[in-house]
Amino acid sequence: MNPQILLFIIKLILGGLAAFLSILIMSKTRNPEWMMMVAGFLSSYAALVYDLLIELGVFAASGLLVFGIPLPALIFAVVPSLFFIAAFIIKLAKR
Repeated sequence: MNPQILLFIIKLILGGLAAFLSILIMSKTRNPEWMMMVAGFLSSYAALVYDLLIELGVFAASGLLVFGIPLPALIFAVVPSLFFIAAFIIKLAKR
């Protein structure tokens, strides 16, 4: 088995568990900072699935480039961090 595919499988399992548990936390609490954390975990998991589909050849890298980086790859790299930053800012603002 290709070690890179095995690494993707491990990431998918652990990322799926993190996404599932974050959804459970969100159902228990409706705080805005937790909602942003959940959105960050879910978008991070979506990025992982997208990377796997690119690696397997299901999707082709987009023709639209921003600074030499395909636009979907750039979005999936930036959006989870933006959600986490928003969660931390909301948490800090509440204090």
